[in-house]
Amino acid sequence: MVDLKVLNAVLEQLEQERGVPKDKMLEAIGMSLATAYKKEYGKRGQIIRAKFDLNTGKTEFEQVKVVVEKDKVIMREEGEMAENKKTDSRKEGFGHKMGGKDTDIDEMEGELVYFNPEHHILLEDAKKIKRGIEAGEELVFPLEAKEDFSRIAAQTAKQVIIQKLREAEKVSVLGEYGKKEGEIVTGSVQRMERGNIFIDMGRATAILPFEEQIPGEKYKQGERVRAYLYKVEETPKGIFLKLSRSHPKFLEELFKQEAPEVLNGVVVMKAIAREAGSRSKVAVQSSDDHIDPVGSLVGQRGVRVATVMSELGGEKIDIIEWSADQKRFIEDALSPAKVLDIKTDEMEKKATVEVSPDQQSLAIGKGGQNVRLAAKLTGWKIDIHSTAAPVVADEGDDLETADGSDGK
Repeated sequence: MVDLKVLNAVLEQLEQERGVPKDKMLEAIGMSLATAYKKEYGKRGQIIRAKFDLNTGKTEFEQVKVVVEKDKVIMREEGEMAENKKTDSRKEGFGHKMGGKDTDIDEMEGELVYFNPEHHILLEDAKKIKRGIEAGEELVFPLEAKEDFSRIAAQTAKQVIIQKLREAEKVSVLGEYGKKEGEIVTGSVQRMERGNIFIDMGRATAILPFEEQIPGEKYKQGERVRAYLYKVEETPKGIFLKLSRSHPKFLEELFKQEAPEVLNGVVVMKAIAREAGSRSKVAVQSSDDHIDPVGSLVGQRGVRVATVMSELGGEKIDIIEWSADQKRFIEDALSPAKVLDIKTDEMEKKATVEVSPDQQSLAIGKGGQNVRLAAKLTGWKIDIHSTAAPVVADEGDDLETADGSDGK
């Protein structure tokens, strides 16, 4: 039997904590009980409804028949129905709507349907039961209660509650974390599998994939982790939260927490080029002439940028001012190297940069990193020339000298 006190308590808890209305739960329980009853005792084509009384624990079952006119249906004998059952099976599942209710009777051409005595009642017969009734309306007939149905009813109610609880939890988590997509979230390391880190967020579990981690970082179970929530994905198995610590937006969100000028939009981070855990270049612009965009990110005595670098495991961050003048922008992007001259090709979006021999290694950077990040930041292919062999870099990760050798 269904424990009414427990059921009432569960339904009230779902309503208060999960926001699932009690009447909706009772409706779902009733529908499930009707489905279970039909499966155990019903016949093909029947419409069965159930009303569950939460006060007494009793369930009343009723069969619904749709009133039809004789000339709107195709009558066939029981033997003929059995004979045609195989040929008509392919049509099953096509419902004919009458009176706003879905039926599961085979639909024929136009408005004609096969008459099923378990589903239909002819208008002339219906008028003998209820005066004034019209085609398309419904007649309700009570069904006898089955003594052995109590066990099925209890199990059905339990399954519905579990299902609704999962649905409510799914909607709640989606609503909570859907609003946080694009923000920094915090959780604790739950477990590690094949390089992926699973983060306990409290009400949900997030994944920090191997490719989204900062190279060289190690994690311990229970350790607190901050990361960028870049995707909230709804799947049949639940809500998946995907995190990143290598995403350029993670760096931007960290600066929003440290620099109010970035948070309120006065200072905008126009471009970010990042090689996570190693080095990043950031181009910033201020909408207020009285506010220094670079100084806003650096902070007094470099405290702001130092805090962000610390969160990123000591990742070096170059901050430059964005400029609409592409030559100036490219020159600043190659800092700390000093540039002698820049020639640009707008068609190919290629810049030829001339530096003195003593500045070439600085412009290229260790393993070609400086010129590679400058190319990513500006979106230009950059050739570095001096009295030595020229070096070419574009937005890709590969760096090559003019003679085709690897510059790393």
